[in-house]
Amino acid sequence: MLYRLYGSYFSAEHLTVWKIIRIAFSMHKTIAQTILTKAKNIKLLICDVDGVMTDGCLFFGDSGLEYKAFHSRDGLGIMMLQRSGIPLAIITARTSEVVTHRMKNLKIDLVFQGRLDKVQAFEELCLQVKLTPEQVAYVGDDLVDLPVMKHVGLSIAVADAHERVIHFADWTTEQNGGHGAVRDVCELLMEAQGTLEEQFSVYL
Repeated sequence: MLYRLYGSYFSAEHLTVWKIIRIAFSMHKTIAQTILTKAKNIKLLICDVDGVMTDGCLFFGDSGLEYKAFHSRDGLGIMMLQRSGIPLAIITARTSEVVTHRMKNLKIDLVFQGRLDKVQAFEELCLQVKLTPEQVAYVGDDLVDLPVMKHVGLSIAVADAHERVIHFADWTTEQNGGHGAVRDVCELLMEAQGTLEEQFSVYL
């Protein structure tokens, strides 16, 4: 029997349960350190909207007006991240006035809506802010996000993302999209860059 741990396979003939646990713990520490190293170099966070900043559900009124729900904890996380010096951008294939309003409320100016070719939008954004792809983190939830995730320095999947997105991502949030996933990402970046406690202290 083979055990699979973080992409590697080990034979049960040569491993006791405790050895497997120790290997898993050691490999987890190595992976965690790799993520923190990548996160330390990030200068811009890009998020998809539907399924990342929301839970992916789309609500329409009788008049065709679209409604979305955003999580308040994500909003505070974004505000803290911005104060720490990391701006946030969005790239979404859909166009919505609700998104325009929410981004204005969060003081997010880098808004790319209606962009079916997300890679092109990503390249335009990097040129606009004068950053290399390695300095950018991207959060996605579905297959349409993979082309951009393949280019960035830190690729992140929300907890309830498509399984192939989770498999490809460098890191996966603890929370689902629209339920605090963006807050997880914001705190990861601030923790890696040593600004998290400073931002917490504003409220303590």
